[in-house]
Amino acid sequence: MTDDAVPDLRASDADRERVAGILRDAVAEGRLDMAEFEERLDATYKARTYGELAPITRDLPATGVTAPSVSLSKEPAGGPGWAGRIVGGEGSSTWAVAVMSGFQRKGRWTMPRRFTCFAFWGGGEIDLREADFADREVEINAIAIMGGVDIIVPPGVEVVVRGIGVMGGFDHQEEGVPGDPGAPRVIVTGFAFWGGVGVQRKQTRAEKQRIREERRRHNLDHRPRRQLDG
Repeated sequence: MTDDAVPDLRASDADRERVAGILRDAVAEGRLDMAEFEERLDATYKARTYGELAPITRDLPATGVTAPSVSLSKEPAGGPGWAGRIVGGEGSSTWAVAVMSGFQRKGRWTMPRRFTCFAFWGGGEIDLREADFADREVEINAIAIMGGVDIIVPPGVEVVVRGIGVMGGFDHQEEGVPGDPGAPRVIVTGFAFWGGVGVQRKQTRAEKQRIREERRRHNLDHRPRRQLDG
């Protein structure tokens, strides 16, 4: 898919940061001077769509900025860190139950090929932002009866939702967003009765803090200098 195919698709903070990284490498290699770098970096942080991001690195070698994929970066196919996060094995745990209670799977853990969870008058959270994956494609089978299950995935992960809801529902808002090359594919199946299964795409707190700090430094470097009266 080329960047012209979906130019109006909204870009994420992670996409802008990948472009900023390409620009930093380019100025370090002498491909851009500081004036060009600052101009393009400013345009990067102001960009809202892939159509606005794509031209910023189009003339830089081996970047291949396309939408909506993370070929925004010059990492090899497989994306930054994804190859190291698909680790094989059986996973840290394969099931969870919440009956008038709750459960969590978060932090550094290994998502198995198939994870089954059940929530009855209770709730659960499955957070994959810092997780490793037993396989390139994994499945979460969520059953929510008068309860709820929240699934959190990091940017770049493809989500497919196949669950069935009866007086309840499955969240499809993150479905259809193409994943990074080499990133895991998360399939959400199951059944919701008077309950719900939600899917959200979020960055980790550490990543959000890093982006905020980067923007703060950028804004400080580009704020107008006050003219001193002589």
